[in-house]
Amino acid sequence: MQKQIISFLALACSVFANARSQPNIVFIIADDLGWADVAFHGGNTPTPNLNQLLAEGIELKQHYVAPVCSPTRAGFLTGRYWSRFGITTPINNQGLPFETVTIAKALGEAGYSTALIGKWHLGSKPEWGPNHFGFEHSYGSLAGGIAPYNHRYKKGDYSATWHRNHKLLEEEGHVTDLLTNEAVKWIREKSSADNPKPFFLYVPFTAVHLPIREPDEWLEKVPRKITGDVARQYSACIMHFDAAVGRIVKAIDKAGEKKNTLIVFTSDNGGTTAQNNDTKYPDDNCPNGRLTGNNLPLRGQKGSLYEGGIRVPTIARWPEKLKPGTEFDTPVCIVDWMPTFCALAGTKVAPSEPKWDGVNLWPALDGQAKLAKRSLHIAGPGGSRWALRDGDWKLILTRHKNRNAGGKAKVELFNLANDPNEKIDLAGKNPEKVAELKVKFEKQRKLDLSSRGGL
Repeated sequence: MQKQIISFLALACSVFANARSQPNIVFIIADDLGWADVAFHGGNTPTPNLNQLLAEGIELKQHYVAPVCSPTRAGFLTGRYWSRFGITTPINNQGLPFETVTIAKALGEAGYSTALIGKWHLGSKPEWGPNHFGFEHSYGSLAGGIAPYNHRYKKGDYSATWHRNHKLLEEEGHVTDLLTNEAVKWIREKSSADNPKPFFLYVPFTAVHLPIREPDEWLEKVPRKITGDVARQYSACIMHFDAAVGRIVKAIDKAGEKKNTLIVFTSDNGGTTAQNNDTKYPDDNCPNGRLTGNNLPLRGQKGSLYEGGIRVPTIARWPEKLKPGTEFDTPVCIVDWMPTFCALAGTKVAPSEPKWDGVNLWPALDGQAKLAKRSLHIAGPGGSRWALRDGDWKLILTRHKNRNAGGKAKVELFNLANDPNEKIDLAGKNPEKVAELKVKFEKQRKLDLSSRGGL
């Protein structure tokens, strides 16, 4: 009997040791945060917590996402281009087949506790929510961006969307505070001695998505040089979000998990100058006027395939694993995180999974190797616009809405090494390069059209 007890304890210790050799993973994503909305890119709003995260981590200088929200989320969760699932615009219907092997499913099978706290937007009914796709715990908005205090999505069938584990509920408080409180509480629970498993926490905030109305305590902290009601609200929203990130990082560090936690911060697309008090939303006393999303010096904004729409501020922090202050300048994509996390966690889903469009970034991030040359395929809203990033070259194709009009699709070509702000279209002077990139694009487009989704 004593030998059996000793054997059991040895096995338990072995399981615990293996679990803790896997890193915790925390993925924080802002909503509509522009390239220059952060202070470390010259923004006029202080972001001290993001600055500190950067000081302790590395910046991915060319991190690409989709130009709008639902596609980026699909790409992150599956390791596949969103266009493989036919997702190119924000959606309320079910976005992914139930059998899809998401990052949450893969990590859960590898022994992780998993949670999504924030905006789902890949199926706005409870029966399509995140708990059906590998998340043990979920809280926030099933639909898209919501009003800050009434927590309502756009008027219609999906307006009531605030939930915990698919049960709709009503709560008081600002959306940023509620999400942060839930994330901090969950981290504390999963970092206790009673929960030896590693954890994966996905925190897709609704900030800085419209409609915005911030508490007075944050408006009072906005720099005086920023003037105008909506401009100050937008700045306060950024500062509020920045503080929320700081609270999450502090919770991890205070729990003694700093050295064993990879934190990634990014945005789902570029910033926007859309009307803040969008009348599609139930009224929440949000001020009228255009948002002041800033993507400069990059061209374009949310919805665009220019750099300002799809290239976003991105930081990764893992003390003792990533060298602080390093600038990682290789083009990467949101679809790369699933292969990377699966490799770090040692999941059953191999990093060489042939259906993945993403690649394992880790050997390149920690300086062991360089990424193999590849193209990045980025489908834009509506299935009529695409971009292909290949080395220093970028091709943008725009198909006319009326294909019977007799005109050809618009073609633009940029050399981002010489012209990072896309001021000079080189398509006319480089027909051979255009032809070469079109061949690569057509291969990707065929995969889009032939794909049925899922892994």
